[in-house]
Amino acid sequence: MAGTVTGGLSPTKLATPEVQAITNQVKSQLEERANAKYSIFKAVSDCTQVVAGTNYFIKVQTGDGERDYAHLRVFKALPSRGGGIEFVGYQLGKTKDDPITYF
Repeated sequence: MAGTVTGGLSPTKLATPEVQAITNQVKSQLEERANAKYSIFKAVSDCTQVVAGTNYFIKVQTGDGERDYAHLRVFKALPSRGGGIEFVGYQLGKTKDDPITYF
């Protein structure tokens, strides 16, 4: 059966302006954790996991090199819980073609 499995990741899709806005909110946190500054920070694609809110797994272009992509995990709480954004984790050194997987 195709589609999203309950609790599983959705199919990967092109990033929307909403996903770019979420990405922008966590840029400084990634730069601090990775001890780096990014002049490019463009959300390319994402997939989601619905839990008690939404986990976003976002592929972000961070530079012009082949391995200048990062995968971010960001949690967005339900509106009834304040709708806040929490930067959960990241993976660096990814390529444009690396699939987004759960981490």
